[in-house]
Amino acid sequence: QVQLVESGGGLVQAGGSLRLSCAASGRTFSNDDMGWFRQAPGKEREFVAAITWSGGRTIYTDSVKGRFTISRDNVKNTVYLQMNSLKPEDTAVYYCAVVASIHSPRGVYWGQGTQVTVSS
Repeated sequence: QVQLVESGGGLVQAGGSLRLSCAASGRTFSNDDMGWFRQAPGKEREFVAAITWSGGRTIYTDSVKGRFTISRDNVKNTVYLQMNSLKPEDTAVYYCAVVASIHSPRGVYWGQGTQVTVSS
């Protein structure tokens, strides 16, 4: 049974930073491309970032480029999202997911989400 557990969300002022973690279990995590998505109130869930199984390639949605960094540690079965220079529009529930591939970052398995709130 695949389990993805996010942590690290919280309340932060605009301009601040947070690091989200996603601990994976139940499959050979090191073979999977992984992604982060978010859903703001009243909006559809959107793609944020993805990383290949090896960590050798990453992609980002335009609105977070230069501010967010996705990384992974396959020994710890954990993927991270470092978020800097946070803006109020980054407020959302953030989800990690096993994705079909970095070329088609559709979520296959999902975590339960962690709330990120950025105050102005």
